[in-house]
Amino acid sequence: MTAHIGTATSRVDGRAKVTGSAKYAAEFSAPDLAFGVVVSSTIPKGRIVSIDTSRARAVDGVIDVLTHTNRVKIADKDDGYRDEVAPEDGSPYRPLYDDRVHFNFQPVALVVAEDEDTARFAATLVDVRYHTEDFATDLHAKREQAFKVDKPVKPRGDATKALAGAPVRHDAEYGVPIEYHNPMELFGSTVLWKDGGKLVVYDKTQGVQNVQRYVCSVFDLKEHDVQVMSPFVGGAFGSGLRPQYQVALAAMAALKLRRAVRVVLSRAQMYALCYRPATIERLALGASQDGALTALTHEAIAMTSQHESFSRNDIGWGEVLYTSETSRATHRLAKLDVPTPGDMRGPGAASGVYGLECAMDELAVALKMDPLELRLRCYSDRDQDKNLPFSSKRLKECYQKGADAFGWAKRSAEPRSMRDGRELVGWGMASAAWEAMQMPFASRIVMTANGHVEVASATSDIGTGTYTIMAQVAADMLGVPLDSITVKLGDSTLPKAPVEGGSWTAASISHAIVNAADDIRAELLTMAQAMPNSPLQGLTSDEVTLADGAIVAIADRSRSVAMSDVMRHGGKDRIEKERGADFEEDDKHAHNTHSAVFAEVKIDEELGVIRVTRIVNAVAAGRILNTKTAASQIMGGVVMGIGMALHEEAMIDHRFGRIMNANVAEYHMPVNADVHDIKVIFVEEEDRIINKMGIKGVGEIGIVGVPAAIANAVYHATGKRVRDLPITLDKLLVE
Repeated sequence: MTAHIGTATSRVDGRAKVTGSAKYAAEFSAPDLAFGVVVSSTIPKGRIVSIDTSRARAVDGVIDVLTHTNRVKIADKDDGYRDEVAPEDGSPYRPLYDDRVHFNFQPVALVVAEDEDTARFAATLVDVRYHTEDFATDLHAKREQAFKVDKPVKPRGDATKALAGAPVRHDAEYGVPIEYHNPMELFGSTVLWKDGGKLVVYDKTQGVQNVQRYVCSVFDLKEHDVQVMSPFVGGAFGSGLRPQYQVALAAMAALKLRRAVRVVLSRAQMYALCYRPATIERLALGASQDGALTALTHEAIAMTSQHESFSRNDIGWGEVLYTSETSRATHRLAKLDVPTPGDMRGPGAASGVYGLECAMDELAVALKMDPLELRLRCYSDRDQDKNLPFSSKRLKECYQKGADAFGWAKRSAEPRSMRDGRELVGWGMASAAWEAMQMPFASRIVMTANGHVEVASATSDIGTGTYTIMAQVAADMLGVPLDSITVKLGDSTLPKAPVEGGSWTAASISHAIVNAADDIRAELLTMAQAMPNSPLQGLTSDEVTLADGAIVAIADRSRSVAMSDVMRHGGKDRIEKERGADFEEDDKHAHNTHSAVFAEVKIDEELGVIRVTRIVNAVAAGRILNTKTAASQIMGGVVMGIGMALHEEAMIDHRFGRIMNANVAEYHMPVNADVHDIKVIFVEEEDRIINKMGIKGVGEIGIVGVPAAIANAVYHATGKRVRDLPITLDKLLVE
């Protein structure tokens, strides 16, 4: 039988996507479907003095205009809006709750009409008058008012004293601007109203059960009255972890009008949603002349909203990657009049490792040492903060394989010393790490006598390949062909699953499938042993396997019985098993994925135009379930890293607290012409400590380290250090 785990398997949902048969949240319909268009605020802070909806209501085809004055009843406590990934501190945003305006582009009304064009036109006729209050949207202007966040990174030794006495020191700030996800699919929700007030919600989300609980809580509905579905998601990168406001508005309108309502945000309105927060990363490193770190301090100052305190781990990655005699790390937040930031691929790590790895490169320059050699001298086999060994860490092998594939040994150390015609050539590298997390999941498997298998879980597939992974694992565990597997996911009525994020889904759902498959194998064995003259008599469940449509003795393959015969003899048309996967807390090891990133840039010496011509990303991430989709995940992360390094920046006019480039024309992202050669190397890594299948996630690690490697390559090419992302040609050309 062909094994599927560990192979380059094409996506089982690929045909549905390329033929257009895959349906997304805003593509589901109903005979009574109405269309809602959001009216957004034009001030960043204040209150609504009046809303005149008369002109909008007079438009033929307009059904209603919802505001805070005429909406249905919604929760009046913070807990009613707090979803499973909401910050612990603060008050979640409440759509159309009252007359307060908390950020620019906040929804202040919803125009509902018989068709979308009418709703969109009528929305322009809603007249909103505001009283504007003093506001702040500039992180740098508020950095001194930032407050300390309790982050679990313990100080070690006296880093201040060690830094002052270090023979070689480096101290600098690195800036990361606001960055937006910009997935292809706009945020949208289609809510169907059923008899008795039940709702069927099609939503763009990374967690259908999270959205279900949110909708029930906001509108005081019973769990069985709300079904949330999201079979396909057109990109999310973290923006769909929390329920976004359009799902609340669509449900609000459906409940009030007792009919189906669809709400789709415009591209500009998506700039009032989840984003990577602007952050100031300050790194100070002290070292001896031989490159040993004697001090490492990392301070992060990030932005958050006035109503919630959002933060991620920017500051702990030096403890995971390197040995330092002393260390100190602090994380602070500045509250601004903006929407709450959120998770964006590699949250915390993408920003924090950028600062850390640029600082390491600058320290290598000060030491006159090869950047890779410095990292090898500072290499740590233990998590310095937790003082624990890693369940596995093959970062040294990542360094070696990545450097060999890149040709790092041919690098000329002196900046501006490598050229290709009129272009300066720069080579840079960086280390990277991410957490290897796993969460409780459940799956249900139904096997029928004709050999068909259905695998189901409420988890999501945001384009990462979850459909395919679930099918691969089930096919191998049950001994059936891949095309005999049907996968169901993205439905809140299916077995429980948390949001899909943090790179934990593949590892977690795989173990739930294995557990359910174990139960099916055990039942099949019991039925097989009840057959006359069964060749499987006396065997335990651990002594048999399912392969090629049969239940087979592992020690003697000649002892087997066809599964169809077993089920026919047992009088079973189907076997159904549901099992969960829980993971024991491991307080004896640190769990991480690691990678080494090598980048080549070519820069026009006169014009300053930067091209990233080569990236090699060598990754150690445990057992790789699907080499094709996993490599695709790393490549996608690399492309996002190129965007972070050279292109992406939301620009706020702080006089008005408004984003000036809230569109995909002026918010620059890498396109085909910006992406050249990307080589992904998976370093073999067996890790039986983290879980029994040795799986770690790969969704986040691909972006981590990439911006730093590119920034370091730009310095090597030009001799000019640009510390504030993105690195644009004006920053290179200005003296």
